Order: sequence, then structure tokens, then C-alpha cells
Amino acid sequence: MKTIKKKFIIKMAFIACTLMSTVAFSQNSSTDQTISQRKGFMLEIGLGGGIISIEDSNGIPSFDESQGAISFPELKFGYMLNDKLAITASTPGMIYEFQDNDRHFGGFIPSVQYWVKDRWWIHGGLGLAIDSPALYDIEDNVNDDWNFGCAVMASTGYEVYKKKNFAINIQSKLVMGRAFLEQDAHRDVVTFNLGLGFSWF
Repeated sequence: MKTIKKKFIIKMAFIACTLMSTVAFSQNSSTDQTISQRKGFMLEIGLGGGIISIEDSNGIPSFDESQGAISFPELKFGYMLNDKLAITASTPGMIYEFQDNDRHFGGFIPSVQYWVKDRWWIHGGLGLAIDSPALYDIEDNVNDDWNFGCAVMASTGYEVYKKKNFAINIQSKLVMGRAFLEQDAHRDVVTFNLGLGFSWF
């Protein structure tokens, strides 16, 4: 238990430092004062990497055995209510290994995105968690179970490049969720990633 708490504290400290760095970077004045043209529908494709920690109600595997993972593609689509606020739906997710099979933990999350500064945004929501086999690793009666539950997501990003209705951002994302398994069991998952987002407005 102490090991789990210690590693959890280290991960949270790392996340806090990353978020503070993003905020500090966003406070710097930019020499490029391009006026935003965010309006109408938006679409974002993201890719990145990070860590994923899994724990079944049976205790296998545990949160103190984090795995490196990739996230691609992550999709976000929505509509700009004004130049600072958008209603979105996101599909975050990561591949992980479980009992010699590759699986995917992700979700479909209705969310809200708000631009605190012209280039810095925050994003969050609550929705459906989906624990499924990786599409390339589906085997009959071995790795074919789909599990559903709930998930919460929080992310922030900074647009390092933008031109008219296109932007590239550096972003970090935290997702916590629970998928319900058979026989009243469940699987808890925490993911954190850093990556790039390519947005069109």
C-alpha cells in the first residue's frame, strides 16, 4: 500500500509540474499576435505518449506497475459557441498489455473547452469509459470482451502555431475511469499523456 501511495504521489507531482510549466509558458507574451479565427465546427487529431496504470478489483495488475503507452489517434470534435468557448466530444485512449494481449482503454467524453488566453486552453468532461481489445489483437474467445463504465478527463494545451483556422498545440491529458467486468468485478485505469494536437476551426 505504501508503494502505491508513494508512486501515486510522484506521478501527481510530475503532472502538477507539467501543468504549471504549460501555464507559465502560456503567460509569456508572444511576438506573433495573430488574431484568432475560431468559429463554427472544430476538429482535432491528437497523438502522443504517456503512462497507463491499471488495477482490477481482483488486484491484477496493480497501480504500482505503470506501463508506457501510446495514444493515436485521439479525436476531438465540437462547435465554437464563441471565440473562447466550445462544446466538444473527445475520444481519448491508450493501448495497454493485459495477460499477453493488447487492449485499449478509452472513452467517449462530452466536454467543454475554454481558451483562458489567446493560445492557452483548458478542457474537461465526464462520459463513457470503453475497455476493449486493440483492433489488431482480437482473438476469438481470448481477447474479445468489451467492457463499459464511466470516465473523467482533464487536459490543457498551448497553441505553438496557428494560421487562420488551423493550429498546432502541445497538450497534456489526464483520464481516470472504471470499466465494469463480468461477475461484479471492475477495472480502474489512470492515464496521463503528453502530445501534439492538430486543430481545424
